[in-house]
Amino acid sequence: MNLKTRGLEENDFIPEFSAFTIDVFFGTAYNSINIFTISYYSGTKHIDDIMELDLSAFAKKVFITFSFILFVSLCNGQQSQAIRHDIPLDSIRLSDPFILADQKTQNYYMTGTGGRIWKSKDLKHWEGPYKVIKTNPDSWMGPDPMIWAAELHEYQDKYYYFATFTNTNIKIDTVAGNIIDRRASHVLVSDRPDGPYEPMADLTYLPAEKPTLDGTFWIDTDGKPYMVYCYEWLQNLDGTIEKIELKPDLSGSVGEGKLLFKASDSPWSKEKDDKGNTVPNKVTDGPFLFRTGSGRLGMLWTSWIYDVYVQGVAYSESGTLDGPWVQENEPLTPPNFGHGMLFQTFDGKLLMAIHSHKAVEGRYHRVPHLFEVDLSGDKLVITGPYQP
Repeated sequence: MNLKTRGLEENDFIPEFSAFTIDVFFGTAYNSINIFTISYYSGTKHIDDIMELDLSAFAKKVFITFSFILFVSLCNGQQSQAIRHDIPLDSIRLSDPFILADQKTQNYYMTGTGGRIWKSKDLKHWEGPYKVIKTNPDSWMGPDPMIWAAELHEYQDKYYYFATFTNTNIKIDTVAGNIIDRRASHVLVSDRPDGPYEPMADLTYLPAEKPTLDGTFWIDTDGKPYMVYCYEWLQNLDGTIEKIELKPDLSGSVGEGKLLFKASDSPWSKEKDDKGNTVPNKVTDGPFLFRTGSGRLGMLWTSWIYDVYVQGVAYSESGTLDGPWVQENEPLTPPNFGHGMLFQTFDGKLLMAIHSHKAVEGRYHRVPHLFEVDLSGDKLVITGPYQP
């Protein structure tokens, strides 16, 4: 996920009020429920005072019952009210979908921008979204960070949550008129695929003065774990994809990041500059690593051809993260599909999860899709849409 690709999305999380609307009630008990709700939000709950209202005995009983239900609901939070069941994949609005096929639970877990999780047994019917993370409000993320491009990875009997966190209250730079928020890729951990995911030892993985995003996970040929991430174009004006070594338990990073390639290395991504000239696009977005059947190391990543959102692929000549990376001449996916990843179903099919992209009345409308792919040869080939 990148500011160039973000806009105002329909799946952006907006806090909701946890309050009931009761259309029909008994006499003044309707007002009593409203009084109780207001009292709860203000931190004062004087039920005895409220009960002095002129209510019938029956209405009082009903009032107490509904007040108790309301109180329990408020204490338990909003999540239980928001969970939906038997939702088709194409009815979910979600950017940057990432699907973990967990063998232990025989469940598919899907996350992405917004940071919540959807669950499915068959890829056809989904339930969610579930809130699964617990960040530290005293950390650089602040109490309510934006969450982009979350990923789930199983590693050494634990589950890891890679995501981009943004604290809009901290500004780190201004470049070419763009004020840049504090944003970075970070890793949380859990014993379960459905969380809760919590911070580990290191407070930061990447430099605070650099806006980074879309971190993904890879074990290279040296046996070491790495985060591969984007250094955002807003600051460097030519977005890059970089790597940084992680500690063995993924609780922090080791050393400094290393450049893998730049957005301008791509022959297919384009934009118009201020003078109307066609130049390479600045955006790097959504890296994901894979190996072909021949052992070749490839990387999915996304950018733009003018105003069309597209995904390309690059291959490493050395078979390692160090490259050099050679870009394919043409995009991999149809127009306005991007930020893809690969996973294998429980019955052995290799699929790509990706989102479609279109602008509707100034808002980005993005929906997860699945494609069947073939990795048996020397290159990744998309064979067609997958219908669960």
